[in-house]
Amino acid sequence: MKICNYLEDIVREELEKVLADIKDICKCDKCKLDMTAWALNRLPAQYVVTPKGRIYTKLKEENMQVKVDIMIALTKAILSVNKNPQH
Repeated sequence: MKICNYLEDIVREELEKVLADIKDICKCDKCKLDMTAWALNRLPAQYVVTPKGRIYTKLKEENMQVKVDIMIALTKAILSVNKNPQH
């Protein structure tokens, strides 16, 4: 077993979906990692250890407010990193 922040997976997945629809934004690995870190630093961590915890957190993710919070953080992350890329 290991501890992990479940939101890392969700943020990475959602970032890929959002970036697929945006042109003229750098999508290099460094920029995507910066965007992911930027968003995760502004979202509450969702640490899980067991499969049961993963399922509970997955159900919680279905909450509309959680989805909105993730999309807001990702949008701000994309704008911030695009404005000042570190690659």
